[in-house]
Amino acid sequence: MYNWSVDTKKFKSKEAKTIWELEQMINFGLGGSKIDRKSLKKYWHKLHLDPDRKRFLEYILWNKKS
Repeated sequence: MYNWSVDTKKFKSKEAKTIWELEQMINFGLGGSKIDRKSLKKYWHKLHLDPDRKRFLEYILWNKKS
């Protein structure tokens, strides 16, 4: 994933950067990379995602039907 408009060195913690990267990948495309399932599950409740995408990912990750 490549985002030219954000200086990722300015994130205060590694967790904040990881959450931002996950949100960017989900909302704007993967850019040829894959989302780490373990990280996605770990930070799931901290992600700000489109409700429909979040529902779809819940179905994929936990087979949860809404």
